[in-house]
This record gives sequence, C-alpha cells and structure tokens, in this order.
Amino acid sequence: MRCLGWWPLSWVRALGWVLGCALYALAVPRRRVVKTNLGLCFPNMSKRQRDAIAFETFVRFAQAWLDRGWLWHGSPVLLERRLKLTGARHELDGLDPVVIFAPHFVGLDAGWSALTQQIPRQFTTLYTHQSNKVINDWILKGRQRFGRTQLFDRLDGFKTIASALRAGAPLYLLPDMNFHVKESVFVPFYGVPEATVPSLSRFAKLGRAKVVPVVTRMTPQGYEIEIMPAWKDFPSDDLTADTALMNLRLQAYIDTMPSQYYWVHKRFKDQPLGMPPIY
Repeated sequence: MRCLGWWPLSWVRALGWVLGCALYALAVPRRRVVKTNLGLCFPNMSKRQRDAIAFETFVRFAQAWLDRGWLWHGSPVLLERRLKLTGARHELDGLDPVVIFAPHFVGLDAGWSALTQQIPRQFTTLYTHQSNKVINDWILKGRQRFGRTQLFDRLDGFKTIASALRAGAPLYLLPDMNFHVKESVFVPFYGVPEATVPSLSRFAKLGRAKVVPVVTRMTPQGYEIEIMPAWKDFPSDDLTADTALMNLRLQAYIDTMPSQYYWVHKRFKDQPLGMPPIY
C-alpha cells in the first residue's frame, strides 16, 4: 500500500479493477448480499442492469481500498491535485457547530482526507477498532494524517461527542448503516423497512448544530467531494421522521451513482418483529 502512493492513478485503478473482478467471482456470500440489496432497492430495473451495478460495486470497492495507498502515503501535493472540494465550502467556515452527513460511498476516506487537509478546522469522527492490531494502527495513522483530528470510540457516548461539537469541531458522521436493532428506528429505505440509527438527528440536537451533507464521488482524476448547503428543516422534534427524511435524501444521492454506494453491507439485516429474514 505504501508503494501504491507512488504509482500513477491509472495503474492503481487498473489493479483495483483486477482485484474487483476477483472479489466478485470469489466472494460469493457477499455477492449475494449486494444482489439482494439491489433487488430490494431497484425492483424496476432489469436483472441485467442490477448485475452490472453489482459487478461495478465490487470494482469501485476494490479501487477505493487501493486508493488508500496514496491517500495515506502519497505526497500532500499529490492529494491536493486528486481531491477536489466543490460546492458550499462556506458552510464549514467559522466555528459554528456542524454535523457532516457523510453517507457510505466508497470514497468515504477520500472525503475525510480532503476536509482535514484543505479546511483549517479541527474535525472529529467515530471509529470502530479493528481486531488486527497492524491494520488498526495503519488506519488510525491514515485518518489522523492531516490537521487536528479526534477519533471517538463508539463507547465514548453522545455527551462527550456533543461537547466537542458545541466547541466548534465538525463531526464527520456516517449514520446510514444497520448497527444494532435496539439503537435503531425502522424507517423506509427505498420503500423497504430498515433499522437505521437516528444519530444524525440526535447529534444535531445535542450539539445545537446544523447538518451539512458531504458526498464523495470517485472520478478518473481522483475524487470530487461536494459540500452541499445545510439542511434548513433539520432536526425536528421527531427522531423517526428525521431519520426517514435522511434516508429519503440519501436515496437521491445514491441514484446519481448507484455503483459507488456500500451495497456490501447488510442494510436490511434486522427486520420488524414477525417479518422473515432477508439474507
């Protein structure tokens, strides 16, 4: 991965294509998860269209993983050239409390690197420790490479993280996953009930913060990181309604680049009582 920091991007992406093809062929259980997710979310597409998205999902996943070689080991000048921040950059000016809604697109680490390198603020995020110590240390160093960053453990609690928010450190939050059903609410995702953590609304309330979506798109030149205008109608007094609105707006982002979303995750793992398991 250190060596990839010196490769031309076209070589890295070509290697990622080969790795993605291998994963698609060999990771059969995960391929079934991806195809199940796509079948539920895009029932009006033909099977051929969904299979094409599934294949490209594995390719994008592999390319984004190898891109961490240059994200975490390439020169800062190289990163500035490959990571393009666009959109409403003014939303991150000053010291106003901000929760950044960063959906699980494959470029999630590229978005974090761009923000921490190119915007002079302290940023925070949540981190799940890896069982492999070598990999864990490598990821931690990579995500703390630029700026003044703080990675909270999920056990640190809402109040600790909200305090950092109110002190002016934007929170880079990825809440669009099925974690534990006891911590989630069931809201539609592409019309299917899905257990989603209501943390975006909760952190925005506790931190008295605005919500700014940041969507990262993989491009042939690297990544485009779009900072969108803050949501004016968020949060409300209803956690469930807020979470449903988050999923609805997320769908609009996904529809622009479906193969770059994290379909390898079991989004519908937990189902309402009495419903049959999906996977």
